[in-house]
Amino acid sequence: VQLQASGGGVVQAGGSVTLSCAASGFAFTYYPIAWFRQAPGKEREGVACISSSSTTKYYVDSVKGRFIISRDNTKNTAYLQMNSLKADDTAVYYCAADSGCPLPDYSGAYVYTGVFDAWGQGTQVTVSS
Repeated sequence: VQLQASGGGVVQAGGSVTLSCAASGFAFTYYPIAWFRQAPGKEREGVACISSSSTTKYYVDSVKGRFIISRDNTKNTAYLQMNSLKADDTAVYYCAADSGCPLPDYSGAYVYTGVFDAWGQGTQVTVSS
């Protein structure tokens, strides 16, 4: 099982970047895909999640209205479009296959419950002010 995030870089505050998550080694079509991030000195945080059929999308409150999660099951790839970036968005971003997504209105901490626990190396996003 492999999930490799890419597309990060240095972006100015207010700018945009789109991350990609290339998956292999499992039945991508059947699994929700989540994006997590980890900033220096902080715990890993669940940012967004998309169900297998794209009908359910979850976002942590801090990114609602700014980030858009999507997937292309024909390409075994998921995406995270990040708009109106802020300094607080600076982190290493990882994608993962989860067993389910939180409900869209869930406001608690997003706890990963997937079975693969495969995270890859992540991709660094640095927002400069």
